[in-house]
Amino acid sequence: MLPREKVFRDPIHNYIHVQHKVILDLINTKEFQRLRRVKQLGTASFTFHGAEHSRFGHCIGVYEITRQICDNFQRNYSTKTPGDGLWDDNERIVALCAALLHDVGHGPYSHTFEHIFDTDHEMWTRKIITSPETEINHVLKQVSDDFPEKVASVISHTYPNPQVVQMISSQIDADRMDYLLRDAYFTGTKYGMFDLTRILRVMRPYKDGIAFDYDGMHAVEDYVLSRFQMYQQVYFHPVSRGMEVVLTKLLQRAKDLYEHNHMNGFEMPSLLIPFFENKVNIDDYLLLDDGILNTYFTLWQSYPDEILKDLSYRFLARKPFKSAKYDKKTKHLLPEIADIVESVGFQKKYYTATNTSYDLPYDVYNPNSNKSRTQIEIMQNDGSLIELSTISRLVNALTGKISGDERFYFPKSMLMEHSDDIFSNEYDEFQKHIYNDTII
Repeated sequence: MLPREKVFRDPIHNYIHVQHKVILDLINTKEFQRLRRVKQLGTASFTFHGAEHSRFGHCIGVYEITRQICDNFQRNYSTKTPGDGLWDDNERIVALCAALLHDVGHGPYSHTFEHIFDTDHEMWTRKIITSPETEINHVLKQVSDDFPEKVASVISHTYPNPQVVQMISSQIDADRMDYLLRDAYFTGTKYGMFDLTRILRVMRPYKDGIAFDYDGMHAVEDYVLSRFQMYQQVYFHPVSRGMEVVLTKLLQRAKDLYEHNHMNGFEMPSLLIPFFENKVNIDDYLLLDDGILNTYFTLWQSYPDEILKDLSYRFLARKPFKSAKYDKKTKHLLPEIADIVESVGFQKKYYTATNTSYDLPYDVYNPNSNKSRTQIEIMQNDGSLIELSTISRLVNALTGKISGDERFYFPKSMLMEHSDDIFSNEYDEFQKHIYNDTII
């Protein structure tokens, strides 16, 4: 324990309380400090200008919620006899460390970067925790030699205590609760607001994980609905996705140029070369952050390749691609529409794309599913458990209902007036396919 508690001021939790030396030492490692330079919401700040918050703030927020859960469990549900299904506070330190470090493996621009270079932030998180090369690993080994592996096993959902795993990863966990409140605050939206204090109050451990008191069901309902609204209104916003497409195509063009030796004689993107060549080690991975990518984009605005130069400008100057929704009935039209885009001078490989964003607001356990989720259990007065959607009409209405849309992205100029242009017929033909934000 620290001789005196350390606190961080936070807009969501007011104070974040650090009481253990290992937590403060982890925060002060270079790998954790790197998270200050990685935005929590990637390209969403191009849509919601306040969304400049970082993975650093989110991670210490998840830690704080987990600390409060542990305090509640220790105070009200402390184990009395082995195997009674109540909380053993010896699990506190592994839960706190896993909560703090759960996102330490995120790359720049987060999920967009993962899609381009086929990386997995959870895999990198486990590597950073368990590699003897990292400061994080050295700090964790001060607890015990096998402690890094224990923390990593929480991230991979293989830790033997399901209570600890579900604190960090479930349908209602410290991770989701922090990012909903934090993202709602910084985007200036209200969709993600819910009663965190009440939810923490009604959480309780049992042998197979975490449940919620029956009289707290409505607070849990509110959380599920808040999450649904945030995905629809913020995370799936078509403009943010339009900037994601620009970023994806920009990095794809740079990779293609490098692979064809067309970057010789210009500023080499040395920190990206391991990713272009698919030969990435931990040091390579940890050198990248949002600022590094933005620096390359700034340099590439002077690059002789017109496509790379244009896409770099579009990203830095916030010129998102426009989009239109499509469905199974109109999907067959996409190749024809992409050809029209190419006919006016835009290479369709770099200036058209499909982007699919779907979420399952609430899922129930399915033993036959490869990715079945931990369902939300409500504990009745007699101690028996009942799954949330069976007693909540509101949650039942969302259960198993996949929400989202599929969009076709293209340059905004395709929708502008081009009456004097030599390609005016092509522009007219393209615009005939778009009506009310939908491909027809």
